[in-house]
Amino acid sequence: MDQYPIFLENLKRKFDVDLFGYKRPQMERRINSLMRTLQIEDYDHLLKTMAEDQAIFNRFLNHLTINVSEFFRNPSQWDVLKNKILPLLLENTRDLKIWSAGCSTGEEPYTLAMILREHFPLGRHTILATDFDKKVLAKASEGIYSPKEISGIPDNYRNKYLENLNGSFKMKKSLKDLIKFKEHNLLTSPFEKNFDLILCRNVVIYFTEETKDILYRKFYQSLKNQGVLFTGSTEQIIQAKDIGFNSIAIFFYQKQL
Repeated sequence: MDQYPIFLENLKRKFDVDLFGYKRPQMERRINSLMRTLQIEDYDHLLKTMAEDQAIFNRFLNHLTINVSEFFRNPSQWDVLKNKILPLLLENTRDLKIWSAGCSTGEEPYTLAMILREHFPLGRHTILATDFDKKVLAKASEGIYSPKEISGIPDNYRNKYLENLNGSFKMKKSLKDLIKFKEHNLLTSPFEKNFDLILCRNVVIYFTEETKDILYRKFYQSLKNQGVLFTGSTEQIIQAKDIGFNSIAIFFYQKQL
């Protein structure tokens, strides 16, 4: 008997952790890797161990989480956002409401905040930055990064918006004031509405095709008319027109009623 679906049912029932929307090969490989490290023989033993030991449960969650992020990731896409997408959105409003979905350790929302402060300073913009991993949200909220972590930030931004903190670098208050960090699960939590821009980049590649479709439709509902969804470099939406999106640039999809 295939034990993996039974394990997912028990995981959801006992711990309220829902992995059904994730691609099985990636999740199963990560879980089995952790079990080998912990010398745990089967899924029942893993569930029992996590129920008895909070540290093991936390380790399980951290092992599943993919937290690869960097500042100004895929710079040419940020140039399109800065030069085309944001000016387009600002034709309809002065104050942008933005969501960074799956923000990981904060590099994406801080990159966006730097661009807004530098190039569109007049608006009272707000950025909601969410992730379901409390550990990475804590780092994001703290806003302190190593020299290696900030290597992708251009010098003009780095000099203006970061302060040296004994060899590390801290995001200045002017950036933090734009961002609200919040715990949120894309598969189970309710979505806010009326966003001008949603960024969900390098997140859905771990989801099943069915889950992706549901998620993109929920993003569509969360955007204002003419709002834009910004996806990752491997996440083109094949069924964009069926949902109601119009592709206005590569990886940028505008809501059409």
